[in-house]
Formats: sequence, structure tokens, C-alpha cells
Amino acid sequence: MKPLPEKDPGSPDHRSPARYLLWLLRAEWRGVLAGGLLGVGWMLSQALMPAAIGRAIGEGVAGRDDRALLVWTAVLLALGGAQAATGILRHRRAVFLWLSSAYRTVQIVTRHATRLGATLPRRLGAGEVVSIGLSDVAHLGDVVDIVCRGSGAVVAIVVVAAVLLATAPQLGLVVLVGVPLVLLLAAPLLRPFREREEAHRELVGELNGRATDLVEGLRILRGIGGERLFSGRYRALSGRVRDAGVAAARAESRISGAEVLLPGLLIAAVTWAGAHYVARGEIGVGDLVACYGYAVFLIVPLRTIGEAAGKITKGLVAARRVVRLLDLEPAPDGGTVRPAGPAELVDIASGLVVRPGRVTAIAAAQPRDAQAIADRLGRYAPGDVDFAGVPLREVAGIRRRVLVAVNEDRLFAGTLAEALAPPGTPAAALDGALRAASAEDIAAASGLDRHVAEAGREFSGGQRQRLRLARALAADPEVLVLVEPTSAVDAHTEARIAERLGEARAGRTTVVCTTSPLMLDRAAHVAFVEDGRVVAEGTHRDLLRTEPRYAAAVTRGEAAPRH
Repeated sequence: MKPLPEKDPGSPDHRSPARYLLWLLRAEWRGVLAGGLLGVGWMLSQALMPAAIGRAIGEGVAGRDDRALLVWTAVLLALGGAQAATGILRHRRAVFLWLSSAYRTVQIVTRHATRLGATLPRRLGAGEVVSIGLSDVAHLGDVVDIVCRGSGAVVAIVVVAAVLLATAPQLGLVVLVGVPLVLLLAAPLLRPFREREEAHRELVGELNGRATDLVEGLRILRGIGGERLFSGRYRALSGRVRDAGVAAARAESRISGAEVLLPGLLIAAVTWAGAHYVARGEIGVGDLVACYGYAVFLIVPLRTIGEAAGKITKGLVAARRVVRLLDLEPAPDGGTVRPAGPAELVDIASGLVVRPGRVTAIAAAQPRDAQAIADRLGRYAPGDVDFAGVPLREVAGIRRRVLVAVNEDRLFAGTLAEALAPPGTPAAALDGALRAASAEDIAAASGLDRHVAEAGREFSGGQRQRLRLARALAADPEVLVLVEPTSAVDAHTEARIAERLGEARAGRTTVVCTTSPLMLDRAAHVAFVEDGRVVAEGTHRDLLRTEPRYAAAVTRGEAAPRH
């Protein structure tokens, strides 16, 4: 397999599914050409067999010519050997091209996902990426495979039609007219199949994402007794996937039926016409046998063309998902302006004003509103945000100045110290971050030199959340945006984090998106968001007394806690 090109298929030259498939074929053009030639040889060796059989019967048996019978028998044996050899080589080449195309897509998607970094999980679900790696790459490989066989099928049909025109012009005309008619009748079946396949693939990606979320949050769900609720939701979505799969299978079965029925009708027409011409004495018995052999042989190339239509349709659906990922661009790191900090951060869309050097909490009636504000503050989503009076898009080094930490962030493999802070981080800074995140017990129990598995699988959900918080604090950004940083920990641990967070971030700007009363009570300022806008501001206790909507959101309809 050739090395990947410097230019990604996600560039403007490859922004459509069809162009992506063409790019894959061009990337392996030598192999595709070799496979196509072998496919042509494989099909032609089969296509010429009826002619050899017809000559053997017409000249050798009917003509009582032993020499002609031996010659044409030898020709038939040679064609059989050629068919076996080219078939084996074509299959080996097709498998190699299938694997090469599939892994090429995996490499491209992986490289682009690495380039996207934190932008990827905010723009595309985990299930979508999993579906690309598990099933879409297989459909893309099928396209390259079918091109080799399909090219041989097209050449074989042309050769058969030419031979029939030379042997019996009337039969040749039947084939020349019948083949386009078969393809024309089958064409309307492709569109509903593509649409239903696309709907099925979308639901499969959504189901994979739901399964990933359930696996990651299983301990939390058990802790709050939410297993039955989420199990029901997963079962309902799984039923939708099943129904969509059945609908796609119905459409595919119609295509499969057409692959058998329509060529069968063409074969019947050729056989009937051939028998009619023999009865009239226009062609001989050997020619009739050859014509019947051609008619039977046409089943293979016609079904191959039908199979190609189905696989290319699936390939286009898969390529559309790949192109959708490749179209994503990393969130820009900013412009060239370097305003002095600490500075005020303003989200114009919601009216949120974050004062420098203090902890500001965002409590939203709908959690998605708080997440949207956090994405805009970190420039992971478009929006008008000012930093020190300068549009955030013009601020240089925004990734180093503003850090957004969410619960979907992953712990990487390596030692615990490497997973939490880059080399060279002072030990005191890391210890302080662990204490503020109430994670010093984890470090003490395992040691900072302990190897951490990918995604921190050996830790519980609450432990992973505390370690992610410690990593964000150890980075010590100018502005730190935390989204539900204590949702997976118990109340006692949450109280310690709430108490220590302000001290750890003294002099720095911190934004916490949460509806936890413990966290809100420790914030210097609270902004209540409803329908995407800040509708009330103040301290947690003041808002509990003066804003019923806030009280309902943060106490979940229960009586306000006493302090």
C-alpha cells in the first residue's frame, strides 16, 4: 500500500462522496487496473466457452470430424485453465485492494481525528466515528472490489453481443436491446435503497453512540437507579434501528430479485428466439447450443452489474459519512491580538459577563444552554464573544488562555503523572491540583508512577472525573471553564472540591457550569440562564430567595436547603 498523500481527501477537491470514491480508485490505480484486466480475462474465458462447445458439437459431433472435436475440446480445456488461473489471481488482487482501501480510509480518518483534537467530540458523536471504523470502511472496500469484477462483466457483455451479431444477428440485437432495458428497469430500485440505507446508517451511528455513553456511565446509572430508564431508551432506539434495517433489507431484496428475474427474462427471450431460428433453418444446432450457452452465461455479468449498483450505492452512503468527518475543521487557535490579562470575558449571545479573577457559576434550566455557552467561550462553536473588549476570534493563543474541560475528555495511557500534567510541571503544582480536585487519595493509593490504561479504564467514573479536574487545574490556564465537574462524585467529595476550587484558582478566572447547590453556594457570582439568555444574576442564596425559576432548577422542585 502506498504512503498517504500529503493532501487530505477532505480538501475542496474531495468534498463529495463520489469524488472520495474516485480518489480511492486513483490511489490504487495500478492494482485496480491489474484487477480489472484479470477480471476481463476471467469473464472472457467464460464467455468464449459456449463458442468452443458450439463448435465442438457443430463441427465435431454433428459434422463427425474427430480432429475438430479434439481441437475444440483442447480449446475448451485451455479456456477452463485460463478461467481458473485468472479467477484465483483476480480474487487475490481484489482482497488486497479491499484491505488496502479500507485501511487507507482508517488511516485518513484517524489522522484527521487527531488533527481535530477536542473539536471532534463536540461536532460528531462517538457512535458516528465507531460506525466509520467498523462498517463504512468495509463498504468502501467493496466498491474497489466490485470495480474489478464489474469491468470484466461489461467487457464480457460486449463480446457476447458481438459474437452473437456475427453468428446470428437477430440474437445479437436481442442482447444489445435487452441489456440496456434490464438496467433501465432496475435503475428505479436504487434510489429507495440508498435512502433507506442512509437512514439505517444514521440510526446505527446514534445507537453506537448511545451504547458508548451507557458503558462509560454504567456505574453512575447504577448509583442513581437509572438503569431501567436508560435501558428502555436503548431498547426503543434499537427497535428503530431494527425497523430501519428491515426497510433497507426489503429494498435490497427487490434489487436482488431484479438481478435474477430480469436477466432470466432476457435469457428466456434469447433461448426462444434461437430455437425459433433453428426451426426455420437459419442457424445450426451447434449455433443454438452456443446461443443457449451465451444466454446462460449472461446471468453472471448481469448479476455482477446489479451487485455493483448495490455496492456502489452502499459505498456512496459510507463515503458521505467519511466526507462529513473530513469536512470538519479544527477550532482556530485565534488571531494576532494579545490583550493583557486578566480580562473580562463577555458572551454576547447570552448576555453573560465573566469578571476576571473570581469563580463564576452558570446555572441553566436546560443543561444544553450551559454547554452551548461553554463551547462559545472556548471557540468550539461559532458566536460573538469578547475578551478584554477584543473579539475572541482575534485573540492569539486562545487554546493556551482559555481551557474548556468537559466530562467527555479522556485520560491517555502512560504514568499517572504524565496523564495529569506535561513533563516539567512542578511537583507542588500537581500536588495542589490533586488536592483541589480531592484526588490526592487516588495518587496516594496508586502512586504517580503507576501506569494508566487508555481512557483510565481501571478507575471508577468518579475517580476519572476527579483526575480530569486535577489535570485541568494543573494546566493553570488564564480562564478555566468547567462543565459539570462534580456530577459523578458523592456529596462529601463534592463539598471538598467546592471549598478548595476558589482557593486553587485565586487570581484566575473560573467558570463552572453546574446546577449543584454545593458548587453554586461557593461561587462568587451566579448567572441563571433560561432559553439561552441570562435572566438573573447574584449569589446563590440571593437567587434562591428572589428567583423561583432558579430555585426550581437547582433544587429540582425540592425545598431549598438550609445553610
